[in-house]
Amino acid sequence: MLWKSIWAVDFEFAAPEGENPRPLCVVAHDLLSGQRVRRWLAHDAAQGCPYGTGPDDLFIAYYASAEIGCHLALGWPVPQRIIDLCAEFKLQTSGLDLPNGRGLVGALLYHGLNGSFDAREKKSMQDLAARGGQYISEDRLALLDYCESDVVALAKLWSVMSADIDTPRALIRGRYMASLAAVEHNGVPVDSQALGVLRANWDTLKMSLIREVDAAYGVFTEDGRFSMERFEAYLGRHGIPWPRTPQGRLSLADDVFKEQTRSRPQLQSLRELRLSLSGLKLFELSVGSDSRNRTLLGAFGSKTGRNQPSNTRFIFGPATWVRHLIKPEDGRALAYIDYEQQEFAAAAALSRDKAMLEAYLSGDPYLSFARMAGAVPPDATKASHPTQREMFKVCALAVQYGMGQEALAGALGADPVVARELLGKHKRTFPQFWKWVGDIASTAAATRRLTATFGWRLNITPNTKPTTVANWPCQAAGAEMLRLAIIGTVERGIRVCAPVHDALLIEADAEDIEEAVAVTREQMGKASRAVLYGTTVSTDVKIVRHPDRYTDQRGNEFWETLQKLLPTLSSTPKKAPATTHAGGDAHVVTGTCNNMCQTSPLFVC
Repeated sequence: MLWKSIWAVDFEFAAPEGENPRPLCVVAHDLLSGQRVRRWLAHDAAQGCPYGTGPDDLFIAYYASAEIGCHLALGWPVPQRIIDLCAEFKLQTSGLDLPNGRGLVGALLYHGLNGSFDAREKKSMQDLAARGGQYISEDRLALLDYCESDVVALAKLWSVMSADIDTPRALIRGRYMASLAAVEHNGVPVDSQALGVLRANWDTLKMSLIREVDAAYGVFTEDGRFSMERFEAYLGRHGIPWPRTPQGRLSLADDVFKEQTRSRPQLQSLRELRLSLSGLKLFELSVGSDSRNRTLLGAFGSKTGRNQPSNTRFIFGPATWVRHLIKPEDGRALAYIDYEQQEFAAAAALSRDKAMLEAYLSGDPYLSFARMAGAVPPDATKASHPTQREMFKVCALAVQYGMGQEALAGALGADPVVARELLGKHKRTFPQFWKWVGDIASTAAATRRLTATFGWRLNITPNTKPTTVANWPCQAAGAEMLRLAIIGTVERGIRVCAPVHDALLIEADAEDIEEAVAVTREQMGKASRAVLYGTTVSTDVKIVRHPDRYTDQRGNEFWETLQKLLPTLSSTPKKAPATTHAGGDAHVVTGTCNNMCQTSPLFVC
């Protein structure tokens, strides 16, 4: 492709937690003409964008959503053609263990462009940019020089990577980074008053939560410690088999708890409690002065190309009940639109298994699977045969994650013989799917690589697990599907607030939300057809209007427990520790009235 210009661009900016970037300076270098631009934006921003952004101008950056975020903050046009060398490097090395990481320095070292990197100087410049505020002339010059060094490095990286870049697909990934910048710019509206009350009372709440939630389990000690012995006794009392570590101890990994709650929802509150006690850091949730949760969304962070935002900074990262803090502003509405059984649909379409596709198109693939296997009568419904449906659902999901007989038995809480019979039914019902799984494994072994529809790939190494190989095609398809959906939705002018695995959270004026939902569902359907050879993956929608808040069924019980506990606490909560970010102020909200229910709409008396 012939370009009029190829601009390597880098910004330095201050980015307090939860806030949009405050651009400080920009350096841009046209690799074709040699023209170089250095601009301190505090003085020159009003002059407009100093480089081309049209269809004949190529914009290259390293993690481009940061640069595009600066364009949005400045009101500059978004470049129409973008190649993100960070995305391309992550694609190039997906599945590989890299000693120097996947940052710009890691990419340079990987390609033998060692250069001279002074880690202390780099950290010093990053801290200087993060400080914000006023800069003396020496500081401005230092930041411009540092910014220019990244542009020089970017140009070197382009010189060694460009020949192997699949340009048409790379441009799609670039469009995604621009769309993701808009999503990060929008942020998720949060009830910051309720968050402030929770932060102020969290230390006291912990012990109250243990007493309240653990009453149904009896697995914590009197001083608030989780007891392995008591948990094992609980499992024994209820006849629940549980996966163990190679050392024979009960596995307490959250992935194990998550899997167990699929078939045993009574464990959900215990999982929420453990997550809240061990990993929840309410003070790390990134909420800006406009009460919006913003953080980098970790584009292409996983082997499958899915986003990997911070679990502590992103509102959808911590325990599920934290999502109840999401609340539309006055006159506004939110809609959560998710693909239904996306992975089952992907498996059916990619394997071209007609029976599996028929099961998906029925609207309830798990019950259809049970019917096809002869386990329930043709007129069975979800209400008439809930137990059988759940068993076949767990089996279908387990197969897609590459689980064997023992793991499936653990997930079902059943004898391995039952698991073996279910797997046999799956193989007999969907033989083309199992042939495809075998072909995937053979391809991985022969070529040492797997590639998805729009080019994302996985490098196979001796350390790659067979379960990763089995599950990767469907997960990568889901990731590509959501990326295309985000591009289409953002470019149609819909305000997207967050991507969540296989869903989008969007926002609009309350009277316009149905129209925004219709556009989003149209784009999500279009994206699924593009990735899955014409198969449309259906979507489900949940609309929340002010003054209601977003809710998640899995966290409802825990949230209700919080509502019950907080009014019993002291009416004057202790002051939350102030968190000051570079360039921003600490915001602490505490209750002042005698009744907690009057302090914040979080509480209901």
